[in-house]
Amino acid sequence: MAALSTAKRVVVKIGSALLVDAKTGALKADWLGSLCADVAALKARGADVVLVSSGSIALGRGVLGLPMGALSLEQSQAAAAVGQIRLARAYEEALAPLGATTAQVLVTLEDSADRRRYLNSRATLETLLSLGVVPIVNENDTVATDEIRFGDNDRLAAQVAVTIGADHLVLLSDVDGFYSGNPKDDPTATRFDVIDQITPQIEAMAGDAGTGLSKGGMKTKVMAAKTATGAGCDMTITEGSRMNPLTSLIEGAAATLFTARTTPKAARKHWIASMKPQGVLVLDDGAVQALRSGKSLLAAGVTDVIGAFMRGDPVDIQGADGTHLGAGLAGYTADEARAIKGQRSDQIERILGHPGRAALIHRDDMSL
Repeated sequence: MAALSTAKRVVVKIGSALLVDAKTGALKADWLGSLCADVAALKARGADVVLVSSGSIALGRGVLGLPMGALSLEQSQAAAAVGQIRLARAYEEALAPLGATTAQVLVTLEDSADRRRYLNSRATLETLLSLGVVPIVNENDTVATDEIRFGDNDRLAAQVAVTIGADHLVLLSDVDGFYSGNPKDDPTATRFDVIDQITPQIEAMAGDAGTGLSKGGMKTKVMAAKTATGAGCDMTITEGSRMNPLTSLIEGAAATLFTARTTPKAARKHWIASMKPQGVLVLDDGAVQALRSGKSLLAAGVTDVIGAFMRGDPVDIQGADGTHLGAGLAGYTADEARAIKGQRSDQIERILGHPGRAALIHRDDMSL
């Protein structure tokens, strides 16, 4: 698959049934090793890789001897607490010999809904990727309540892809793509190789097929595809149980590709520009020129701060003559911005009493 072989930033979602043996509750170590070899190969050609991995509840269930079938909320949280440490260790032990450093990142869907938490998550993941780390992301099931439900990690993987500006999301599943019906029940069901637009007809075809360990169904995968492709990220569904599933996909294994109509960068800028501003930052001429040359907005170039806003809120960016230049997500609250406007970056800590970010609005959080 050319789309994956040329991707620069890849998110891979791994379902519980691929990682954990349904009968024994044990980790499928050989399969995990082959997946990590694929990850190392992607990194070797220069791609960033993030893994969104289910499996903590399934692993913990086996360790605790909990029965198969539905678990109570408290049992799910306990199983996740026991299984998460084993899941993280398994990835670390599989990737370390291949020269890859791993990090565990626990999030919930709320972290992408709240702008300040979204910016924190994005900054952490961006820093990890810049350092060559492979983040292992999972839902924080130990404290989640209604987040522990059918198919969350499909949607979570799509949100992670949006957050980091990925250009390809791979859902490793128990089916080899999107079908016109459930192939387990309908012998006439046919697989789509490529879906360029998610129509109501496509959504109506999605079923709820899943396994005893997996919470994901095709409906949640289509929801994930809408999120990912709308943000400029291609998404692929493929059968993941074969060894080296990502290499197999690149070499032509059966799959369905949902194509994006834009790029991650263009989609993000459109999203920022569409939000209602909560305030205004007025710039001097030097800052205006810096922004037009692709620089971030530093506090030194701000002459006035108007309105009341929090970190992560959208703000208008204006020139000294009132010209509208664009919009961006504020890196500071309005009160903090007023305190540091016109000041050099090395003075921010002295003024605010804590280490600050260099940019009042980072260039990646700006639409001009």
